[in-house]
Amino acid sequence: MVFTRDLRLGDNPALAAAARAAAMVPLFVLDEAILGRTGGHANRLGFLLDSLHDLDTSLRARGGPLVVRAGPWVKTVLETAQTAGASRIHIAEDVSGYAAGRLARLESAAAGARMAVVRHPGITAVEPAAVRATGGGPYQVFTPYYQRWLAAPWRPVAAAPSRVTLPDGIGGGRLPRLAELSAVPRARATGRGGESEGLARLSRWAAAGLAGYDHDRNDLAADATSRLSAYLHFGCLSPLALAAEMSARPGGAALVRQIAWRDFFHQALAARPDAAWRDYRDRGDRWRDDPEGLAAWQQGLTGYPIVDAAMRQLAQEGFMPNRARMIAASFLTNDLHVDWRAGAAHFMRHLTDADVACNQLNWQWTAGTGTDTNPHRIFNPTRQGRRFDPTGAYVRRHVPELAGLPAVVIHDPDPATRRARGYPGPIVDHRLAIGACRARRN
Repeated sequence: MVFTRDLRLGDNPALAAAARAAAMVPLFVLDEAILGRTGGHANRLGFLLDSLHDLDTSLRARGGPLVVRAGPWVKTVLETAQTAGASRIHIAEDVSGYAAGRLARLESAAAGARMAVVRHPGITAVEPAAVRATGGGPYQVFTPYYQRWLAAPWRPVAAAPSRVTLPDGIGGGRLPRLAELSAVPRARATGRGGESEGLARLSRWAAAGLAGYDHDRNDLAADATSRLSAYLHFGCLSPLALAAEMSARPGGAALVRQIAWRDFFHQALAARPDAAWRDYRDRGDRWRDDPEGLAAWQQGLTGYPIVDAAMRQLAQEGFMPNRARMIAASFLTNDLHVDWRAGAAHFMRHLTDADVACNQLNWQWTAGTGTDTNPHRIFNPTRQGRRFDPTGAYVRRHVPELAGLPAVVIHDPDPATRRARGYPGPIVDHRLAIGACRARRN
């Protein structure tokens, strides 16, 4: 059984199927091609290693360690399976172009070695191909997709195996330390990964925050989001089990809708893998080359307090609530009219939960090039700050230069206050910048 983005025992169809054999190898391969691209992404790498250690502990409690190997992914999986004398390789199906490509290469190599590769669900709550538009293709608009998603049959939640038996001659291997994979330090507030921590976090948050989730999740100062996204990305939590457990509880419908959004973007990327870096809807945008503006945005020095608070939280914690992500993305793509790909790449470098489907397609949704039919969705950063951080507590938390300011002025300090506190003036005038942006698009 090859673990990928399903680092859990509970509701893992691939693991449940493999565990029915007399012996199985629970394998994770540190893919050298991915590590070569993400060596500086310490937040994700650290979370991954936490999750693998937790998975190893859980497997050992059931009789066998996690088998860890490193190298070229297809070659390493196949060699491990051959050493074990395996007849089948069980794995969860994924949607990115890279994941689909390496799975196809594994199937080809396994066929030559007379082994079967068995694909399973588990990355999404509802499989991408299970919900199709009237013409048979993927949905491009969320609302009709969501209605069909709610009506689609859900598979049963798979039970965790009670016993794991490894074949003779297969050793567990060694998990590296973060320092061996990345020279970049991990953000100080990044949570610990793993199924055990994910379930504990879910239990705490569901008891205290689920009932008010729909009302509170956009309150930036309240920090009322679930912070479960990284656990879903790495598969420490099952999206199906989460949706099934929470759907009937007070406040659960709003959380389930967010899981549907995640599935929606996964089915869109499954149909259009190129949407990871190409406009889903090409509107002929002429993006500006503005390295100074991009750098100011990345560093949280735009002069718009709510934008800067969001970007500094990202650097400090490897996380931003969804409302902050939309505000920051709108500023880059609309006020600065910088290509959404530059912003998406920055998020991918820093977000612990960075997911190709959700990150890239949410960026495109904000930039007006994505699945949504509205190309002119623009957020006024000052108004957004006053609406979603009315007391200014979120800005004070992340922009210490402004910590002493009252709520009435914190989202738009006057020039003298900015100078006195060492905080920059706005790098663009929002009204003029949006006018120029619309003119370029027209």
